[in-house]
Parts: sequence; C-alpha cells; structure tokens
Amino acid sequence: MARREIIELCELAYQEDFNRLFETMPGSIHVLARDEDGVLISHAEWVTRWLQPAEHPILRTAYIEAVATRPSHQRRGLATAVLRCVGDAIAADATWELGGLSPSDPAFYARLGWELWSGPLAIRCGEAVELTPASERVMILRLPRTPATLAKTALLTAEWRDGEPW
Repeated sequence: MARREIIELCELAYQEDFNRLFETMPGSIHVLARDEDGVLISHAEWVTRWLQPAEHPILRTAYIEAVATRPSHQRRGLATAVLRCVGDAIAADATWELGGLSPSDPAFYARLGWELWSGPLAIRCGEAVELTPASERVMILRLPRTPATLAKTALLTAEWRDGEPW
C-alpha cells in the first residue's frame, strides 16, 4: 500500500510518471509524513550513490530523491520537516560520508544547509568518465565524515545508473 501511495503522491507533485520509482531506486529508504487521517502528504527518500570529488576516494553518498508534497499541503513546511529528518538520519549514521541531490529549487535546499556544487560534473562508466551538461546541478550536504578538504569547485563524478544520471 505504501508503494502505491508514494507513487501517487510523487505523480501529483511532479505531474510525471513515477511507476518505476521502486525498480529504478532499489534499496532506497523513505521518510513519510502523514496527516491526522493517515493520508500521505509529504515524502523523501535516499538511495546509496558513490560520488567522487577530484583528489578524494569514492564517498558513500546518501542521494536524496523524490522529495514531494501533496499540492494541497505545499508551503506549510512539510518538505522542510521531511528533509530535516533525512539530514538528521544520515548525519547520525557513520556509514554515510556525504549527502547529495539534484535540486529543482536550489534556494529551498540551501536554507537547509545544502551547498550547490560549482565544479564540473561527470558520470563514471567503467573506466570512462563523461562530462555531463553544464545545465546539470548537484548539491551536497556535508556530514561528520565528509572530508574537510572537499572543494566544491573540483570535478565531481558519480557512477552511471539507468534513468537520470544525477
């Protein structure tokens, strides 16, 4: 039941097809917000990605996806609350080295401590590295295990995946 609810919520919020969400993001962890009647009104999830900033090893990254709030409940702080919950959870888990996401609204995420990556972005596929278009945007959330020397101006790569590269 929760799967269908999540898909329906994301489709309402984004006006696009999310039927393959669970197939394209296996093993993701979901944060759900429900109203007093138990109706799903806000959602975010994270999945393991492997991001590598230049001059650093590959970092185990909690990559945030499908942040959605029911249109009738938007602008009430629900997505903010869900994202704070996600941020707290990944910061408390020592296995995560970085948070990442592809923002639709960078200003929204910046208020919550996310930083826009200003360096080039690329996708790793085996030994090959392919630059992504300059229009791609990625934001990071520094966690307790994020390397202190991480520079947002360096090249940032991610492993290739089906669907959207970032």
